Amino acid sequence: MTQINKSVATLPAAAAPLPVAVTGATGAQGGATARALLRAGRPVRALTRDPGSPAAAELTALGAELARADFDDPDSLAAALDGTGALFAMSTPFGTDPDTEVRQGIALLDAARAVGTVRHVVFTSATNADRSTGIPHFDSKYRIERHLAGLDLPWTVLGPAAFLDNYANDWTLRSLRDGVFHLPMPPGVPLPVIAADTIGAFAAHVLARPDAYAGRRIDIASQWCTGEQIAAAISAASGRAIRCEEVPLSVVAGYSEDLAAMFRYFQDPGLDVDTDALHAAHPDIDWQSLDTWAAARTWDL
Repeated sequence: MTQINKSVATLPAAAAPLPVAVTGATGAQGGATARALLRAGRPVRALTRDPGSPAAAELTALGAELARADFDDPDSLAAALDGTGALFAMSTPFGTDPDTEVRQGIALLDAARAVGTVRHVVFTSATNADRSTGIPHFDSKYRIERHLAGLDLPWTVLGPAAFLDNYANDWTLRSLRDGVFHLPMPPGVPLPVIAADTIGAFAAHVLARPDAYAGRRIDIASQWCTGEQIAAAISAASGRAIRCEEVPLSVVAGYSEDLAAMFRYFQDPGLDVDTDALHAAHPDIDWQSLDTWAAARTWDL
């Protein structure tokens, strides 16, 4: 017995897990993923252009390591990813353009491949982005997906549906204060929706199970709901009477042809997510409902 105890005592300690690099960590998706990973006890390296921002400070307080990273600066990407074991990657054309999104997304993935320690990449794209939608910011994400699939890296692609969090941004809040929820969808036509917290929870779930999810593309949504249901949920949560009004696609096109193409596709042929099968296959995920999401927010109306 004494000899056994001595042998056990001299075994080397298990190596600490390498951190998960999280892009967009000061935003909705990346922030939700970073928080979910930290709650699960995973070390997180939050990549941000501005480590001094209030959102970055909040992540530091939760236990994340910060690293400055600029998608247009290969040296900063290499330094930020050095020594990480996995990557949560996301991209956006808003603020730039789809070609810039593709270039920056590819630069990030190539940097992850080059550092040599990353063993799994989870990339968030969009529901149906692999179906030639003709939506510029969906097609750009699919171009990044194809590049990722060609790298010698285990990967998983998540395709979130319409973001509930977009219905609480500054533009939407302005109309909500007037008692109106504007949506470029016909009355009664449902959309699949998902909250950023649910995207983060699903991403953390996948990152904890790389072997089970490598090489898979999964479109994710919590539920289907109409504009009228969204307005009713916000009304109940905020205490303000909110009605839903359809916005013509011509008006949307005046702001962004990209967004007009998206809502045109949402109307016909529409997104395709089997939420019943998805939830049955992933019962451990907290599929946050519209009502739960709305009730959890503070509505400044």
